[in-house]
Parts: sequence; structure tokens; C-alpha cells
Amino acid sequence: MAQRVKSHVKKGDEVVVISGNHKGSKGKILQVFPEKSQVLVEGVRLIKKHAKPTQDRPEGGIIEKEGPIHISNVKLASK
Repeated sequence: MAQRVKSHVKKGDEVVVISGNHKGSKGKILQVFPEKSQVLVEGVRLIKKHAKPTQDRPEGGIIEKEGPIHISNVKLASK
């Protein structure tokens, strides 16, 4: 039987990064990974990925997307 991991944030919440390289950044949670205790925050920890040309993306190029940060490094933003 799988254990449920409790989290203080959920998808769609406005959060502030409280520690790490992106301290002070604000954004909305796009996705939560409870099994890894990580979250994706909009506009925080952007990672550049080089992509080969494919049928869907014929030009290929460099794609920027959010990377996960640990759930303990974020807190709910006050409204």
C-alpha cells in the first residue's frame, strides 16, 4: 500500500522561493511531484535544452523550460 505524502502547496498556488539560487522569485506552481518532494514553479529555474529538428519542431533549436526545485524551498505567497 502506497503512503500518501502530505504537502503544504498544491498546483495553482502562488509561491515564493525562500532559499537556494532562486531565492526571492515568485511564481505559480505548474506541477507537484510528491514522491520526489519537488515542484515546478512558473518562470523559476529555467533550463535550456538543445533539441534536434523533428517533425513537430522542424527548426529544432534551444528550448527553455522550468526545472524542479525542492518543496521545502518554497512557501505560500501572502495575498
